Formats: sequence, structure tokens, C-alpha cells
Amino acid sequence: MQLPIIIVNRLSKLLGAIVKGFSYLFHYIFPKFRFTIPSHRSPLYKSQSKSTIPKIIWQTNFTEKASLPVYVNYLFNRLMGYDYEYRYVSTEARYEFMKEHAPKEVFDAFSQLTNGAAQADLWRVFVLNYYGGVYMDIDAHAVWPLSKMIKSTDKEVFLLNKQHYTNYFIASAKNNPILQKTIDIIVENIQTENIGEGVYTLTGPMTLNRAIDNSQVVNHRFYKVTCIQGSFTNEHFQYLDKPRSKWTYVKNESLLKNKTNENNVKDV
Repeated sequence: MQLPIIIVNRLSKLLGAIVKGFSYLFHYIFPKFRFTIPSHRSPLYKSQSKSTIPKIIWQTNFTEKASLPVYVNYLFNRLMGYDYEYRYVSTEARYEFMKEHAPKEVFDAFSQLTNGAAQADLWRVFVLNYYGGVYMDIDAHAVWPLSKMIKSTDKEVFLLNKQHYTNYFIASAKNNPILQKTIDIIVENIQTENIGEGVYTLTGPMTLNRAIDNSQVVNHRFYKVTCIQGSFTNEHFQYLDKPRSKWTYVKNESLLKNKTNENNVKDV
């Protein structure tokens, strides 16, 4: 079964390279043209089979106005999640969702974050723990139909890369103790201003790895046969309207509002 998935993995990368190459020309000719990622779409095919993990794909980004490669990436995920509902949540909608549904200490911690990627880190584990479903980063895509990779009885599917578990793909039923522990770790990091190495450790994959713990056995899949990043898009196309705004460019001392305020006082 692994061989067909690997083949689709390689073919998607080849298709992605073609899409990216064409997109440089497309956006050179049409520099202002953008595609709109919808906030909600029903499944392409309504499956009657039940699943412990709700059949919902969750994605978020700083804007729903997407370049051609990002939009093609979205379409590819619609194909791989043909029997999944699709939900895109904007920056503003993330804030409103957390305000309405999150406990006060979680929302207060979320409100302290100044970086969109860090906010998305906390939002993704919270929304999955609250509703359940499958989260994928906007530049990530499944390499095989989700219903073929996620068993009906699975309560969770975490993604393992070469070094550790990653958070750009998470599938889970609601009320997952590991996700709840991840939320608790993120909130504690924010409350104690434990920024560490930046977004990666403050809210990102390292918080999930701390929650999982090395001695704990969790249901997981390897990334190459599950979900990969960057086939169809890259930093240039993902941040076409906001160059150099990726989380890797953010200074650690500006990640929290109180940190920003302190620095402003010192600068004055």
C-alpha cells in the first residue's frame, strides 16, 4: 500500500513544480489577481460511513485572497478530502472563535500573541479539541485520500517527520487529552513569558512534543505517506501580499504584547 502513496507523493511534487513555474508567469502578467478560498464548502461526496474523527478539514491564513499556487493547493486538498467538509478560518474569525468558546485564561493567553502563526498554533489545537477534525497548514496537502489514511475508529493521527512530531497536520476527535495538555503548555509558556527559541517552542511543534512525551504511544503516520508541505507553493507565493512576514522573520522579543510594551517603554 505504501508504494502507490509514494508515487502520488512524487507526482504531486512534479505537478506542484509545474504549477509554481507557471505561476511566476501568471502573477507577472496579472500581479493583482487573487483567488478566494471559501470559508465553507460541503463535501464533494457525502459518505455514509461514520468516523470517530469528524470529517472536517480546517485551514487558516492571514487572508483568504490567495495566489494561484495556494489556491491549487486548496483544490488538491479538496480532492484528497472529497468526503470531508471544508472550513477556512481567517485571522479575524480565529479571534472571534476563541473569544466565544475558549476559557478565559486560554483567550487571555491567545490575546497576548502578536504573531499570526503563533495565534494559529494555539487556535488549531483548541479548535480540534473543541470540534475535532483534520488541520493542515495552508501550504500542506494530503498525499492520499484522507478517508483511506484515517480509520473510522481512529481517535487521533499525529504526523511524524524525521526528527519529531509536527503540528502542520493533526487529525483528532474532540476532547483529546494530548491536545488539552498542549493547550495547557502553550498557555503556561505565554503566562510565564517562556519564549525559548521563538514561535517554534512558544506555541509550535515543541509544545505538542512535550505533551506527547517520549514514553507515550500515540497513533501516528510518517509525513511522506500522509501530508507534505511546499509541493504547490512556497514562501514567495504564500506571502505574495506580505513579503517577509513569515514567522521565521519575527523577533522573539516581539511575540508577546507585554514584551512589546516593555520594549517600547525602554526605547522611550
